[in-house]
Amino acid sequence: MRLPVQFRRGLQCLILVFISVLLISCETVSYYSQAARGQIAILTARQNIERLLADETLDSDLRATLELTLAIRQFAEQELALPAGDNYSTYVDLEREYVVWNVFAAPEFSIDPVNWCYPVAGCVSYRGYFSEQQAIRFAQQLEAEGYDVYTGGVDAYSTLGWFEDSLLSTILDRSPYQLAGLIFHELAHQVAYVPDDTTFNESFATAVEREGLRRWFAYQGDAAAQAQADASIRQQQQFIELVTRCREQFEALYHSDLDIEQMRKSKAALQLEMRATFEVLKLSWGGYTGYDSWFSRSLNNAQLSTVGSYNDLVPAFNEMLIKADGDLTAFYEAVKSLAQLDFDERRAALQNQ
Repeated sequence: MRLPVQFRRGLQCLILVFISVLLISCETVSYYSQAARGQIAILTARQNIERLLADETLDSDLRATLELTLAIRQFAEQELALPAGDNYSTYVDLEREYVVWNVFAAPEFSIDPVNWCYPVAGCVSYRGYFSEQQAIRFAQQLEAEGYDVYTGGVDAYSTLGWFEDSLLSTILDRSPYQLAGLIFHELAHQVAYVPDDTTFNESFATAVEREGLRRWFAYQGDAAAQAQADASIRQQQQFIELVTRCREQFEALYHSDLDIEQMRKSKAALQLEMRATFEVLKLSWGGYTGYDSWFSRSLNNAQLSTVGSYNDLVPAFNEMLIKADGDLTAFYEAVKSLAQLDFDERRAALQNQ
């Protein structure tokens, strides 16, 4: 039986990766092998959503989410000009809480994270594993080397067009608007993606996500969901601003003349102060606890590195959309042109919006 074109293309990509890593090191081969196995497991477990919906015994909650997913992807394609293709037309039950676990690391006295570089995605500040135990083992190795380490589960990701992305069971508990935002965001990565420029990629996808949600809410006539989304965005921005301010304090500490023991004590004091500041901020959120788990962790340098100013360029992308008179196709073409520039030219162009 002849394999589908997309699946064959994916296998060809994996074969090339295997050949390249065989020339590097056994550790690298092990890492890419688990990544390949994890992705192949997702590809082979895909179930067509239309066929699932034809099953009268399908769980009613799952049915509602699958129907909503099809409506969202149709809206993304027809109203947002996003490359839906066959993305989110299949479903995968992973039977676990997260699809991957990312490991972050940073030196004990630096907020600059360790970076790892990959084919296609470029250099990023994490190493992802499809197995929690493998992620923990790698994290322990880094800790033994003296690094601050943070490991976090991820419930969804984009394959950047190399494969048709599926709806994963790990995101079923998201609210309808959060599901829509996720799909808009991940599809935007397939429009434009620049290796080694996370802020550009995430800011663009966030701008598309928020504009997509605005149009989705208008289409649905759901003012209540719009208000809920706006509140969530405000909370997220306040969270990012808090962490950014604290990172600046940590950076100042690490550039001071204190000896190691004094620096460790001051680092611990700043972590306590950061938690106290969060508790004050949370009082204004009316009981929202979405960031409690994050603040229950160590707040070490690796954890702080997971919160970057990835939304910094959103206002510039919003201006580009305004200049395109709200025409998303024209907006995407302008963004693709920016993606072809080198880093400094790209930043200069965005600052001039």
